[in-house]
Amino acid sequence: MRPIRSAIPALLASAILATSLTGCQFGAPEEDSGEIVIGADLELSGAAPQVGKAYQRALELRVEQLNESGALGGRRVRLEVRDNKFDASISATNIGDFTADPAISGIIMGSCNECAIGAAKTVKSKQVPTIALAPAGDVAAPGQDREFMFKLGPNARDNVAALAAELRSRRVKTVALLHTADKYGEEGVAALRNELVGPEEDATDIPIVIRRSVKPTDTDVSQAVGALVEEEPDAVIVWAPADQANLAITSLRGEGYRGHVFFDAVAAGDLFIGNSGRAAENTTMVFTQTMVIDDVIATTPAKAASKQWFRDYTARFGGYYGYSSFAADALQLIVDAAVRADSDGETPNRGRIRSLLETAETDGLSGPIRMTPENHSGLMPQALTLLVARGGRWRLAG
Repeated sequence: MRPIRSAIPALLASAILATSLTGCQFGAPEEDSGEIVIGADLELSGAAPQVGKAYQRALELRVEQLNESGALGGRRVRLEVRDNKFDASISATNIGDFTADPAISGIIMGSCNECAIGAAKTVKSKQVPTIALAPAGDVAAPGQDREFMFKLGPNARDNVAALAAELRSRRVKTVALLHTADKYGEEGVAALRNELVGPEEDATDIPIVIRRSVKPTDTDVSQAVGALVEEEPDAVIVWAPADQANLAITSLRGEGYRGHVFFDAVAAGDLFIGNSGRAAENTTMVFTQTMVIDDVIATTPAKAASKQWFRDYTARFGGYYGYSSFAADALQLIVDAAVRADSDGETPNRGRIRSLLETAETDGLSGPIRMTPENHSGLMPQALTLLVARGGRWRLAG
């Protein structure tokens, strides 16, 4: 096996994923020279280009690592990327083209909830396994209706559980909520209400005294933030993507708010916080350790692989983007399943790939991933931790 140029240990993650998913040594016969072709429908322009471009960089880096490693024998991975411009109609056209191509082994979709939810029927009817990186639970649930659709990334209920535990530990009495006016925002509101004010018996009695929503495309959240601050809550929860979360924290500090501020996992963006760095100081965010893996001692092969991925990505692109590991893991899952499915390089065994994805158990770059027929959203709750903004970047809390 030939190591990649950037770092010899970088394929540790591949070995971990392969042995856990396939139950055997990773690899394919040398004489098998077929391609594993994966389509990627990403938001490279429009409302969320930063996220889409981060996904593209991660996917291309992972493809390069796999192809240069020799781990696939004579086979190679080829990525076909299309821009959906954060437009569900354009995404539908892309997905239609991908599913009509018999060479495609699987599809990876980006952060657009509406795009992924809208694609579910098409990928099921055409039987093309698809992993979406969009956060909404409806993307991959219920499993019986999303037979060919999977999701990789933090789940709202797990994010809320981590946030609620921290609110309790800080003895927060009241919270205000800023959330996006979309499927994931609605999911967050419902999960927070259930966890903080009932109806569960163990719910914490922390009322949400005010909430305001913003469109996912809004570039000014100051009016909504001002309304939250007027209620003088002990804490503000920001349930919005990275760009809007950074706008919110700047507005909060501009309003003179000095209470606790919490970000949901969807707010994870660049490791270095940029213009909002000083305003974001001491903000707490739920996310995976991969974002701050340089703070973590590599006590396991999986953590060592995550550290190497962090180094490779940072060395190549000059910084680190939190969600990049989910894109790399999604690609790795499809490649591993395609290898085990014994695709012939011309007509991928998509049904077999789907079945293998549905029972995948791996320690990925993002953390433990477990798929089941009932649960197509694979990131395990224990992958999440708390991060804190210190000195203009995210650090491991504690």
